[in-house]
Amino acid sequence: MPKAKYYFNTDSLKYEKVVVSFKKRFWRVIGWLSSALVFGSIVLLIAYNFLDSPKEKQLKREINEMELQYDILQQRMNLADAVLKDLQQRDDQIYRVIFEAEPIPAEVREAGYGGINRYKELEGYDNSELMTETSRKVDKLSRQIYIQSKSYDEVFELVKQKTVMLASIPGIQPVSMKGPARVASGYGYRIHPIYKTPMMHEGIDFTAPIGTEIYATGNGVVAKTEYNGRGYGNNVVINHGFGYSTLYGHMSRFNVRPGQRVNRGDIIGYVGNTGSSTGPHVHYEVIKGSSKIDPINFFFNDLSPDEYEMVREKASQQNQSFD
Repeated sequence: MPKAKYYFNTDSLKYEKVVVSFKKRFWRVIGWLSSALVFGSIVLLIAYNFLDSPKEKQLKREINEMELQYDILQQRMNLADAVLKDLQQRDDQIYRVIFEAEPIPAEVREAGYGGINRYKELEGYDNSELMTETSRKVDKLSRQIYIQSKSYDEVFELVKQKTVMLASIPGIQPVSMKGPARVASGYGYRIHPIYKTPMMHEGIDFTAPIGTEIYATGNGVVAKTEYNGRGYGNNVVINHGFGYSTLYGHMSRFNVRPGQRVNRGDIIGYVGNTGSSTGPHVHYEVIKGSSKIDPINFFFNDLSPDEYEMVREKASQQNQSFD
């Protein structure tokens, strides 16, 4: 039981018992509860704003760990981007140059993924900018790696074609220089043997005895064998592919037929003196596309540097051609 309280009544000069009415008790309880509620609210507010719960502490540790992992990921992506750029540079400036392919345009390599709402699901978070930027970098790297992979597939095909190409492009002289054959007249303006005026000589003349073997200078298909009493005389044209063809003129006879596949070094005919010719020789031309180019640039397979220099010097002499 609660202890009774007394007070001294000055009017009656007696001690009287303190009687608290229900109303007073009620308001005292209300006041006490209100004070407790206010105090509790202040404590909770302070705790909520300045103190972390165990769950919050765990979540903050996870966020810190995530940010660390994102930083590490950014560093790894930067390293991967540097390595990829080196591969792209080698691809454009070395591999594609070697195999005569056009470099991949920068706007193709740098193209990203489209769509303005691609990263919308990452918006609204405290780390939205970090997550969006990382996702954008990952997507860009993925795209560039895919393009580089396709480029290497193309280069691999070019390597296989290059092997065929190197065997097909004219690479030797049409007659053996180990015998009596020699370069008599080169590519360029020469004195015509019949008209005695300077005219463009679109090939190289190799003099040799009639019947000397003439060789295909590269792999290809015989496009034409022509018997002619004028111009190139009896001549053979070989289509080597890759835009190249060769012509062999003034032959005495053929050893091939149109449509026949030949390899470099195969005998396609024999030296003669047919057509507009002033002596036994073979007139040899290299055609790239629709242009006739100097054959001297294609004797790289059967001549040493000294022999090539000697042939080049003879071909450059401003003399009279044989046709």
